[in-house]
Amino acid sequence: MQIKVSGKHLEVTEPIREHALERAGRLSRFYDRIQEINIIIDKADNHQHEEVEVIVDVEKSDAFITKKSGPDLYILIDEVFGKVERQLRDHKEKLRNRKHQVG
Repeated sequence: MQIKVSGKHLEVTEPIREHALERAGRLSRFYDRIQEINIIIDKADNHQHEEVEVIVDVEKSDAFITKKSGPDLYILIDEVFGKVERQLRDHKEKLRNRKHQVG
């Protein structure tokens, strides 16, 4: 699993990078077929807020994309990864249920 953290219009500090990498590393617990995770941190147009976008590329499925904006990067990272975790759990459950259906 490859993880990339990049910044647009701002420099990503080491503590922010560490926090994002830690949260991204936990995703394999929810779905084990993750190939790549891209984390893009951007300064919003009005420079009052930041925006965090996470793109999770998985095997045999479309990528999961989640985006959130707000004033605190640490909270944004936690919230956006919470959404991605929920998406991955739902996807895994859908695959599991599809295998067990008799039709």
